[in-house]
Amino acid sequence: MNQIVTRQAALEDLEAVVPLFDAYRQFYKQPSDPQAAGVFLRDKFNHGESIVFLAWQGPTPVGFTQLFPSFSSVSMARVFLLNDLFVAPSHRRQGVGALLLDAAVQYGRSLGAVRLSLTTNVENLTAQATYEAQGWKRDEAFYVYHFLPAVP
Repeated sequence: MNQIVTRQAALEDLEAVVPLFDAYRQFYKQPSDPQAAGVFLRDKFNHGESIVFLAWQGPTPVGFTQLFPSFSSVSMARVFLLNDLFVAPSHRRQGVGALLLDAAVQYGRSLGAVRLSLTTNVENLTAQATYEAQGWKRDEAFYVYHFLPAVP
């Protein structure tokens, strides 16, 4: 069995990321739309708006995570939002998620980030267990609020 490795994705990896990203969206009850997924990801790559890490088993992409850069005004420092993490169902419970989380953390550390943050569905207990096993702490000091503007 090939070892699973992670590396930062580049625009040339778009074809490898799109099916995983599309499956991730379907996991969250969105309709499959590989074309739109490709456009979205290409835009993020072209504008330097996100950092994607891919997990590979040999030539097969088996998972990804996507970070969005931001800043903390209070800390006057860089932070990252780990917005997406997905592992192909065939490769779950094999440590792929932990490897992707580690890649994200190492990347953040390398750029001096003071925090990486993520959110997950309250019912996604498997993901929560993975995050907590990797040292992520659930926020108990702040509430998260959302405002959903009407789309014209």
